[in-house]
Amino acid sequence: MTTDRILIFDTTLRDGEQSPGCSMNLEEKLRVAAQLEALGVDIIEAGFAIASEGDFEAVEAVARQAERAIVASLARANRADIERAAQALKPARRPRIHTFIATSPLHMKVKLGKSPEEVLEAIRESVTFARNLVEDVEWSAEDATRSEPDFLARAIETAIRAGASTINLPDTVGYATPETYGALFRDMLNRVPNADKAIFSTHCHNDLGLAVANTLAAVMAGARQVESTVNGIGERAGNAAVEEIAMALRVRHDVLPFRTGIVTTEITRASRLVSAVTGMQVQPNKAIVGANAFAHESGIHQDGMLKDAATYEIMTPESVGQAQSSLVLGKHSGRAAFRDKLAQLGYSLADNEFADAFRRFKDLADAKKQVFDEDIIALVDDEVLRGHDRIQVSEVEVYCGSTGQARAILTLSVDGEEKMAAAKGTGPVDALFKAVRAIVPHPEAHLLRYEVAAVTAGTDAQAEVSVVLGEAGRTARGVGAHTDTLVASARAYVNALNKLLVKRGRSALAA
Repeated sequence: MTTDRILIFDTTLRDGEQSPGCSMNLEEKLRVAAQLEALGVDIIEAGFAIASEGDFEAVEAVARQAERAIVASLARANRADIERAAQALKPARRPRIHTFIATSPLHMKVKLGKSPEEVLEAIRESVTFARNLVEDVEWSAEDATRSEPDFLARAIETAIRAGASTINLPDTVGYATPETYGALFRDMLNRVPNADKAIFSTHCHNDLGLAVANTLAAVMAGARQVESTVNGIGERAGNAAVEEIAMALRVRHDVLPFRTGIVTTEITRASRLVSAVTGMQVQPNKAIVGANAFAHESGIHQDGMLKDAATYEIMTPESVGQAQSSLVLGKHSGRAAFRDKLAQLGYSLADNEFADAFRRFKDLADAKKQVFDEDIIALVDDEVLRGHDRIQVSEVEVYCGSTGQARAILTLSVDGEEKMAAAKGTGPVDALFKAVRAIVPHPEAHLLRYEVAAVTAGTDAQAEVSVVLGEAGRTARGVGAHTDTLVASARAYVNALNKLLVKRGRSALAA
């Protein structure tokens, strides 16, 4: 393909969700999918339809909701997977089946137990079958970067001949370097006879911290679709981050003369939504969307910034939808002003959601002297995204100090029924979490991680707490925000517990 247009294939809802503890419920997936369309991605990979009933429902719901983007479902190279994907994609205006099979000697021998000729036949059969069900078929060579070039070329030629219009060469294990990954694309584009009949795509994992660099190298070599995720979330060390790719292509257009359909002013909103939904906080020094991405502490840097921001900033905060926090609302602000601010921040709430958010805003304004945009974002995300949890925090009382054990009295709403418990612990957080366990027993689950971050500066800042629970190989991440760190902690733990119970498939909560 000679065009300078790069298609953005977003797999936040599929590969990104495979990050430990990052699973999303249906409502959360729909909110993220809507934001991905606002961000301007071209293809949304909504899930792996055959993986579970939940994944099937999510793919189907995103397919029904999407107005512009192509909606894809992943499928292995077999009829059952492909049929299930096609069924889930029926409501889509622009459906795509994304089928894959491994092509490296290691994967073919150890994982598949197939000979190279058997893999070629599986490619032919699966792509042909998928192409008979939908017009748009993408084929991926799993572990392409460790595949033998001669065999990989044969596999690509077979897939295109069978009807694949997109060929993905993923760096499945993050093994490639920019030089080798770029060379792979140049080699395949030159070697495969029918390469001009398909768009070549990247899918890079970040195990060596090279995912974005590898992606850009492949684009320079001829790839015209890139697969990525918001905030770079994904298996192991994650995927190439869509915001980094988009801004690299925009800022360095002089050496990367390509364009995307990404609306860059939606980047920060997408990042914050995905962070809130998954509970996976963005590291402060993360490129483009980190809290420190546009922060300057060094005196030399500050002096330069005061004279001309271009001395130390190669892009503006506004270009990625990030602006300086400003005090615009307080305890005397009314509903109209609050609704207008929500609109500015990209929120559109139903009447009941708005009423709940406004009530919490008033409580927050009474507790804080200054209410910043970040406070409102944390407040709304915490309220709206957690509003449908079966277990919710009603009241928290904690007694602690330098002498004696801490004591917590906790009231939870469990399927609409108020339940209360008191517990003692080595500290207030330990006591709170023990109280949760007393109300909703989950003896097999254990706490894997507990993190606290301030939403804004100051002693009255809202705390944003992240909790990861583990049970029998499953993990669930929860988040909570409040001006009281302990209340935020209880909300985060309960949010994680809700997700864990859903994963467990339990039909009723423990008494």
